[in-house]
Amino acid sequence: MAQSQVYYMDAHSESTETSLVSKMLTVFDAAGLDELVKPNDIVAIKIHCGEWNNSAYLRPVYARALADRIKELGGRPFVCDTTTSTYSPWGSRSSELDIVLTAERNGYSSATLGCPFICADGFIGTSDYRVDLPEGYLLKEAYVAQAIAAADVLIALTHFKGHGMGVIGGALKNLGIGAQSKRGKLNVHMGGHPNYGYGAAAKFHPERFKGKANTPDWEILEDCCPFNLYHINENDELEWERERCATCLGCFGVMGPRGLAEVPPVNFDAVDVAIADACLGVEKAVGRNKVGYINMAIDVSPRCDCANHADIPIVPHLGVFASKDAVAIDMACVDAARQSVGMPGSAAELMEAHHAGDAKFEAAAATFHGQSEVASINTGHEIGLGSRDYELVDVAPADGDKYKFPYDRRPSRQRFGERFEKFQPFPYDRHDGRGFDRHEKVDLEAMKKHYPHFVNGELSNGHVEISAEELVPADDND
Repeated sequence: MAQSQVYYMDAHSESTETSLVSKMLTVFDAAGLDELVKPNDIVAIKIHCGEWNNSAYLRPVYARALADRIKELGGRPFVCDTTTSTYSPWGSRSSELDIVLTAERNGYSSATLGCPFICADGFIGTSDYRVDLPEGYLLKEAYVAQAIAAADVLIALTHFKGHGMGVIGGALKNLGIGAQSKRGKLNVHMGGHPNYGYGAAAKFHPERFKGKANTPDWEILEDCCPFNLYHINENDELEWERERCATCLGCFGVMGPRGLAEVPPVNFDAVDVAIADACLGVEKAVGRNKVGYINMAIDVSPRCDCANHADIPIVPHLGVFASKDAVAIDMACVDAARQSVGMPGSAAELMEAHHAGDAKFEAAAATFHGQSEVASINTGHEIGLGSRDYELVDVAPADGDKYKFPYDRRPSRQRFGERFEKFQPFPYDRHDGRGFDRHEKVDLEAMKKHYPHFVNGELSNGHVEISAEELVPADDND
């Protein structure tokens, strides 16, 4: 397969045209994603709205700026996410009602986006479009969220980060999991699979259940499964109908910490492969030449935005990437992370994978040793979804005028001259025209020094000793 082009701008910002928002729009145009949009096209912008109390997800300003650009091109954008599987008994995005409330709390609403925010797979996650995948490496069908499948164009606006199951959370996962309906997710998660599914491969330890009397919160052992497959029988024994397990992951955080079940690593490896198959299903549903990708490799957290928390980023901001190839863009981001040094104090440093050249996500994001940060990428290359061979194209900043405040292009005197005469913000009539009551001179340098101070009752180290005379403020007349 020929090299794909990935368009790139670094994360440094020092002007309007080099802000991350401007760079996102610049690479969008440079990669030719603007050419995908024709007048009156319905354009889905697939984002991750963030779990309740997550703080690493993309700020809504990126989706808003992209929606505005699509409207300039004549398109009709909507921003969307999908319901999750019930991977936690208290998940905040498992139904349309839940996800809309969570999205609004995180800033995703029509008011902020300038276009609708849609739950793309319906109220409970079963509004979808089935796609045959004869070329799939593992999956032979996919279930794509209906609103995404119905769109004329799809732009995957992805926060590139780590993921406990997928190892990387990039463009492939944004569509291979995030654009699937709830039943599509259960398909990718290997629900019901005879070898790779949780029900088939997990190690179950019912003998470790010590009875209701010795388990104060025993009810959660039954309540964690939305399919009602765990039961405590009349003999006070824990039972599991594992042959019916849908691999919704709802019991992972309940059974595992109690030692009642062990997650099978093979399940995660299979999911990583299936993600690429499902991503291909999305492209087939929308159109192989109607999907574009933007990866915002910033705030590169070790866990996905579906976690209800966010850790220290494992690498500094890497930059902004755009491509028509999901495989190439994720490969470029993985390479950038490998080439980068790790963040001090992050999971990468704790796992001693903070050196340039280290596989950051395998060390800091993966749940199991042996998971690969390139499994989804390699699968996508294998099935013809895209190419892991790419050309990285550095993009120059666009004209700054393009990204100035658009609602009033006039300079300050034209905007405020008359208004400031009517509503004067500076009191020229006070203090001989100086406006405000202030000391004429103080010792500014004295406030710039590190003085001795106490931390938890102990004198801190590493500070220069300052004489008592230096602590006296300068007189106005000095």
